[in-house]
Order: sequence, then C-alpha cells, then structure tokens
Amino acid sequence: MLDLPRERLETVLGPSRLFSALTVGADLASATLASTYFRDLVRLGDRLAPDAAARMASIGIDLIVASLAERLAQNVPRSTHGTVTVQRAMAYIEANLSDQTLDPPQLAAAVGVSLRRLQELFHERGRHISDYIWERRLELAAKRLTDPACAHLPIGMLAYGSGFASQAHFARRFKERHGLTPTEFRLASRQNTPDARPRGRPARIPGLD
Repeated sequence: MLDLPRERLETVLGPSRLFSALTVGADLASATLASTYFRDLVRLGDRLAPDAAARMASIGIDLIVASLAERLAQNVPRSTHGTVTVQRAMAYIEANLSDQTLDPPQLAAAVGVSLRRLQELFHERGRHISDYIWERRLELAAKRLTDPACAHLPIGMLAYGSGFASQAHFARRFKERHGLTPTEFRLASRQNTPDARPRGRPARIPGLD
C-alpha cells in the first residue's frame, strides 16, 4: 500500500474526484514500469541512504502519476478530452524535467496529439508550453536548492539536473524569477530568511484546478 501526496496528484491530474476510484492494471506499459520500479526500490531500499531513498521514491510517484494520467485519457468523455490531454502533458513534463531536450514537439508526440493542437489547448488555459516547462524546471531547482539532502551538490549539477543546458542560462532565469542568484537563494534558505521563499504560486494551469 502506497501513501501518495494528494496535493501532488491534484496538481497534475485535477480534482481528486477524477481519479479517486481509478484502477490501473498491467495493460498499461507505464503502470508496469511503475510497479517494477517500486519492487526494485523495496528490494534495494536498505542499501540506499535516506536522502537517496526519498529522491527515488519521488521519482516513483511521478511514474504513478503518469500512469494515472494515461488511464484518465482512456476513460473520459470526448467533451473533456482536451483537459485530460493537458493533464497527460503535465505528467510527462514532471517525469522528464531533467531532460534537457524536452520541448513542445517531443511533448506533443509523447501525448499523441499534433503540436498545433497541444499549443491550442495550453493557450486556452492561458499558458505557453515552453513557459510552463521552464517554470516547472525553476520550481524544481528552487526546491533542490533548499533541500538539505542536496546541500553538497554544486550549483551547476543542480542546474543540469533540472533541465538547464548551461549554468549561465540557469542563473539568469533563476534571478529573473526569484530576485536572487541560485547561490544567494541557497544561502538565504540556510539562514531561514524570508528571502528564500519562492515568489508566486506554483505553476498551475487555469481550468485544471
């Protein structure tokens, strides 16, 4: 039995009423992948450091979210298909934030719609695909900068692990978003000052709340 954070599920999948009674079986390749991943994690868990085990569990949750999003797409009526397509796209983004090649064409291919259609669906919700991807990468980086388990990691490694191709690009975008350089943000978080709090609300898409 897995205890999954409701807020994390709802951020990608929408209100819990959409998926609370959903079942996912072995007919979905993504479900099989998630199941295999957690079996291996349980088997090897006692050989992992606590912080590493927590990060691996977080990856596993992303796999489960992707499976649920795929199942939702199969079960919903045509009238809500656009919403579910965006939810599937968001789940794919979450699972691939560290992939520096992730872009709108790759995302459209992954969820099985044309790039133009996916752009239209995001635009209907007041978003651009690329902007949403960068927002999520910045939020991931900010989370890791304040995570004690990542305190030993150089800024460059965190940048690349969050999907940025260069440390300079990461530093520029991060300061534009948070008003601090990544180094300043990390130091402020260690001192437990208000300056370390991310500005604005987490990236969400209107219509999926």
